[in-house]
Amino acid sequence: MPVCEGVVRSHVAAAASRQQARQRRLWLHGRIIVLLVLGLAALIWWGGRLAGMPSLLRGSLLAVLLGGILALQFTLPAEHGLRQATGGSPELWLLLGGFGLLALGYARIIRGLKTRAQSKEPQMSPKPSLFSDTELNRYARHIVLRELGGPGQKRLKQAKVLVIGAGGLGAPALQYLAAAGVGTIGVVDDDLVENANLQRQVIHRDADIGMPKVFSAQAAMEAQNPFVTVRPYHRRLEADTAEELFAEYDLILDGCDNFETRYLVNRVAAKLGKPLISGALSQWEGQLSLFDPKSGGPCYQCIFPEAPAAGLAPSCSEAGVVGPLPGVIGSMMAVEAIKRITGAGQVLQGEMLIYDALYSETRKIRLSKQSDCPACGQ
Repeated sequence: MPVCEGVVRSHVAAAASRQQARQRRLWLHGRIIVLLVLGLAALIWWGGRLAGMPSLLRGSLLAVLLGGILALQFTLPAEHGLRQATGGSPELWLLLGGFGLLALGYARIIRGLKTRAQSKEPQMSPKPSLFSDTELNRYARHIVLRELGGPGQKRLKQAKVLVIGAGGLGAPALQYLAAAGVGTIGVVDDDLVENANLQRQVIHRDADIGMPKVFSAQAAMEAQNPFVTVRPYHRRLEADTAEELFAEYDLILDGCDNFETRYLVNRVAAKLGKPLISGALSQWEGQLSLFDPKSGGPCYQCIFPEAPAAGLAPSCSEAGVVGPLPGVIGSMMAVEAIKRITGAGQVLQGEMLIYDALYSETRKIRLSKQSDCPACGQ
């Protein structure tokens, strides 16, 4: 009897050992299959992404894979080898599927928030550069000046300046305004280029004789700087059109050669609140000033209430003028214009600069606003 019991116990122990070994093999095979399934899932998702598969298709393949495994777990008996090999229980796969759904939902929420935030952001189109590379190189000597810099050059490009007269004073002023990069320059003159002009009006050429001065000046300015806009007005400045014309510009330069036009320019500029740079010359002497009653300074008529009597102020053709003198005064007018536009330095407001070329002397005199001035007085 004891022998039989020993044999039975040994058979039971052997069977239990074989059962344990079988369970260990099934557990090991199950874990290997789980790892293979997870690897296949990773291959579907990340490999498909690298291959350019849309996320919807990759998600559908993962759902099919998970659904197949869950079908095995729910339909096969608990002792079935395939069910045991795939984990033996659906809980693991349900847990993994739940984590996957949570990750997918989180990703969709984040994507939706990003899309909403981007849709609320104003669509800013890139601003075109105000200056081309050629312009930046051309104006480099301005841009490096501390008083001008890039902002000053930008103000020059955006400025609109009207020059009255394309003769002795207007010629150098127009040339330097164009070269400096003043964006829009208007020029008013009803005269034609004559041979006698070429001694001092250096913007015109011998080939331009007989051409309207405004068109000759326009051609020279555009040849000098194609990045500026020149508006020629081949007509005499008249009272009935001056206001409408002046209203289009920020700054007026007066280089005309008769007092009637000078007083008209001053009157309209004062009325519209436009700063006026005025220059004059005779023989060896020139003068200039900036008149801006709107800023508290005097106007031209505050200083010269009436035009001189006939014969007291002869014209250049009558009294003569040394050729370079208009270039000096006209260039100074351009400098004052640049300073006024950019805010650099101190302009000649409330002052008049007088230059005597014969004796190489300059002097300044103070100018005062007159309360009873018919042009700017209260």
